Amino acid sequence: MRDLQLPGRSPVLASRGMCATSHPLASRVAIETLMRGGNAVDAAIAGAVLLGLCEPQMTGLGGDCFVLLKPAGSEDVVALNGSGKAPAGASAQSLRDRGLTAVPLYSADAVTVPGAVDAFCKLSSDHGKLGIADTLGPVIPYFRDGVPVAPRVAFDWAEAEETPQGRARELFLPWGKAPKMGTSFALPDQANALEAIAKNGRAGFYEGPVAEDMVNSLRALGGQHTLNDFAATSADYTAPVSGMHNGLELVEHPPNGMGATAILMNAILSHFDIASLDPFGTKRAHIEAEAAKLAYDARDRFIADPDHTTALVHMLAPETASGLAALIDPKRAAQEVHTRTEAVHKDTIYITVVDKDGMAVSLIYSVFHSFGSGLASDKYGILFQNRGAGFTLQSGHPNEYGPGKRPMHTIIPAMLKQNGKVIMPFGVMGGAYQANGHARFVSNLTDFGMDAQSAIDGPRCFSDTGVLKVERGYSDAVRAELQSMGHNVEIPHGPIGGAQAIRIDESGYLEGASDPRKDGCALGY
Repeated sequence: MRDLQLPGRSPVLASRGMCATSHPLASRVAIETLMRGGNAVDAAIAGAVLLGLCEPQMTGLGGDCFVLLKPAGSEDVVALNGSGKAPAGASAQSLRDRGLTAVPLYSADAVTVPGAVDAFCKLSSDHGKLGIADTLGPVIPYFRDGVPVAPRVAFDWAEAEETPQGRARELFLPWGKAPKMGTSFALPDQANALEAIAKNGRAGFYEGPVAEDMVNSLRALGGQHTLNDFAATSADYTAPVSGMHNGLELVEHPPNGMGATAILMNAILSHFDIASLDPFGTKRAHIEAEAAKLAYDARDRFIADPDHTTALVHMLAPETASGLAALIDPKRAAQEVHTRTEAVHKDTIYITVVDKDGMAVSLIYSVFHSFGSGLASDKYGILFQNRGAGFTLQSGHPNEYGPGKRPMHTIIPAMLKQNGKVIMPFGVMGGAYQANGHARFVSNLTDFGMDAQSAIDGPRCFSDTGVLKVERGYSDAVRAELQSMGHNVEIPHGPIGGAQAIRIDESGYLEGASDPRKDGCALGY
């Protein structure tokens, strides 16, 4: 239990349903969906879609999602890959011929076909109760009427106010600059797109006027996208991957997500006596940073579209972790091991919902960079993600940019199991930090006995492309000691990521935890 004399927040307890996410309106809509007869799938879809308005720089209909689902009455976890593919006309060689060494971040070349809407429709049809029209019905008026811009959202908006271009700038910067906290923001054109989805399901987005608007807009911007690329988009069910750590099973989404990186990082850390260290001291921060460098190097080498890589077994092999752990010097920082293949970002939303029947949803949804590609469709105002920047242009690499391929993704939902039972869906936002964040969260729970809220609240650090970012929650003495060990230490301009979690207590109650680094909260009933 936290010290009640210090600032902080208590976990939220309820018995019939719980949602935790990064904006209070989305949490409220999710709980209202449960209270009117929907299940966790319906609630998660409603909350996630609303976040595309409440946090428009983070996510939206033009993005991707990954989902882990525990159905009611079962402890088996199902994974759904809602990430879209590069268009059939995509060519790494054509970009190399233009003298490029990476996919341009803010270009139509970086726009992969959005996969989230198909995933939402498939989830609703296969596992929901209300149907997609009923689920979206209460959400659409928010897009028409608008919501006040929240404090953290205003901070992030200002950080990226130069990104939206053309039509996107008209939509997301109608004031000419980033909005201040409390400014009302609406997306009425997207409300029309949502009505088409409510009426016609996935066909309302991937076929007909909305799809034609997206394709025509992208082609006018130099994209290779076609109506066939959109019509062929399909979210895929797949099997999760998992690994044990201190008696808990960490369940992650498989590639093209980077969940295996978190499993590998935990396995590396298991070779050190982390529990004997100060949880927010120098030694733990150092070892974690060194483990992250090695685990992320493996990620960049091996994780790609599952149809183009066979290296997952190697990443999850015990001998891989032990070999990497042996490379860590407990007293000295190594140089950054490898240049990342994906552009670093921090913009994602995560939502988790558990309902009265025990169904649990762990869902993460993103447009990649803040405001994605900075491009939007002309008529419906769909903001396009720039997930294609997650590809590499290295010839022969499994994650090489190419037609019909899914890029390596940083976004990863997770669940924890104990003795075969799901005890906690959780997620950590923050772009590249996410795998590191999963490993730290699990370590906070198991090595230091923290509850979920305390595990989320604690200060974070992250070795990010040659810089060890150390939040202000660490002492100056720790930063100085890390610097003396060879780390290039900086205090990040903003907080590192965000997180949400719901613990399913065996006695029957639900315990929600939500990161104070964001505007959101856990709500239950």
